[in-house]
Amino acid sequence: MIGSGKRAEILLVEDNPGDARLAQEAFRESERVNPIHIVRDGVAAMAFLHKEGHYKDAPRPDIILLDLNLPRKDGREVLTEIKGDADLKRIPVVILSSSCDEGDISKTYDLHANCYISKPVGLDEFLKAIRLLEAFWLGIAKLPDATPNAQQNAPGNDRRPQV
Repeated sequence: MIGSGKRAEILLVEDNPGDARLAQEAFRESERVNPIHIVRDGVAAMAFLHKEGHYKDAPRPDIILLDLNLPRKDGREVLTEIKGDADLKRIPVVILSSSCDEGDISKTYDLHANCYISKPVGLDEFLKAIRLLEAFWLGIAKLPDATPNAQQNAPGNDRRPQV
């Protein structure tokens, strides 16, 4: 379980270089050192998650921060693929979007997003939102083990009769 201040791998899927830089800076100022991996579009996000191409050595993220309006494959499609994949669906996906549209919010929750955050416009508010996101998701919330199907293989979950 990740939480209570342990190190976590973060995947940020963000096409806006300014927003990606701000997020990196906010995480850098944290008490915890959490590696943040940035991809710029939905196709790269899925390649990262499936360890394809030059992402073959990519770590499995403990949490994904996903923008909705991405080139090549939008965030809704990425979210659908993640939550439809048995090996990826337990990774929490936090939508981090400039959209405040109620339809976008409802649709992403229908697609099983774990959280929706509208990007604040001001610099200080944006930095504060990232810090609060980190404090909750990486400090308070308990996240599943990074290995796929870890629960099935955990001690005590063996369904065979004990002899």
